[in-house]
Amino acid sequence: MSNTDTQTNPIVPTEGWHVIHLFYQIDHTQWSLLSDDEQLKAKTDLSILIQEIRSTPKTQLLSFSIVTPKADIGFMLLTDDLHLANSFEKQLTLALGADILTPSFSYLSMTETGDYMTTPEEYSENTLKADRNLTEGSDEYESALNEFKSHMAKYTNDKLYPNMPDWPVFCFYSMGKRRGEVFNWYALPFDERKRLMAEHGKVGRQWAGKIRQLITGSVGLDDSEWGVTLFANNSYDIKGIVYKMRYDEVSVKYAEFGDFYIGLQLPLDQLFRRVGL
Repeated sequence: MSNTDTQTNPIVPTEGWHVIHLFYQIDHTQWSLLSDDEQLKAKTDLSILIQEIRSTPKTQLLSFSIVTPKADIGFMLLTDDLHLANSFEKQLTLALGADILTPSFSYLSMTETGDYMTTPEEYSENTLKADRNLTEGSDEYESALNEFKSHMAKYTNDKLYPNMPDWPVFCFYSMGKRRGEVFNWYALPFDERKRLMAEHGKVGRQWAGKIRQLITGSVGLDDSEWGVTLFANNSYDIKGIVYKMRYDEVSVKYAEFGDFYIGLQLPLDQLFRRVGL
């Protein structure tokens, strides 16, 4: 595998990583024209490429067998440098041969923290003072505030630099917020948007430990505004959380959803057999 051109300067965000979701159809007619030795070499080349991408610092690559004929095989790539993301994407597309993998859908986004996280000042006023009646400067107050700050530091780091799980069921969809004449998310005051998102988050936390979620920002990068990636140990929880959250006020009034892709995370040898390679 050849990495990016040695002359290119890295394009690394101030914070966070680039994320590319890639979905392909396999041209089984073209694949069948290859000899057994050529097929073995193609699979070996793809396996080596995947392992080399995974060994790259600050880079993760997940592979999936996609359920339903929307696509056959899918990848989720996370890396810091946009040049690396671009190079790896091109190499994956060609790894089995020039005519074997045909892109059916792709999505570019970036990890982000979001605009609506609770600040230490808000936690102090609304939780420590109002709800718990703690006195500012007391040992209990300072301990609770420092614990909150440590929690938020870890939470922020996990959103910007996530460690993706090996849970078997994968779901990806893009989404945006409505900008209609009646319901316009971007015309709402910030405090109202924050309130709605806080209620939305409470619904999602009902699946804590059952769903791993990564929301990535794509404003200016792709056709929608966010990419949502979910992992679970069974499809029931994927269906459950998406169904429940659609009844939340922010979704009912303001959410627009793209196509859904469901995949299964498999070891490479099983993945190749599953997709007919």
